[in-house]
Amino acid sequence: MDYKLHFDHFNFNVADLGRSMEFYAKALGLTEVSRIEPSHGKFIIVYLGDSVTSFRLELTWLRDRTAPYDLGEGEFHIALRLAPGQDYQKMLSYHKEMGVVCFENPEMGIYFIEDPDGYWIEILPPQ
Repeated sequence: MDYKLHFDHFNFNVADLGRSMEFYAKALGLTEVSRIEPSHGKFIIVYLGDSVTSFRLELTWLRDRTAPYDLGEGEFHIALRLAPGQDYQKMLSYHKEMGVVCFENPEMGIYFIEDPDGYWIEILPPQ
């Protein structure tokens, strides 16, 4: 294949956009990079970024959606790695204080947090 691709974004559909944006800002320091908000009001898409990489997390809110999203077996997730020099244990403690740690695997040196819609985010130590 002659084409070169790079990761751009990953999407989570969310029930409450404000609640989700607050969670991602508080838990992971992700802030709004851009948004798509058409005049018909049927949806809002907000892209969050970390101000370091070009990767973005897309949060999509659908106006007419009333039921919680079915996440199936929940085997998919995104992973974020702490930057070099960052304290992994301090971040783990912070997330425990927030009450968002849903799974720890000390043997592998990782843990997961859960967002307000039930999506899991893997936290990796610095390399």
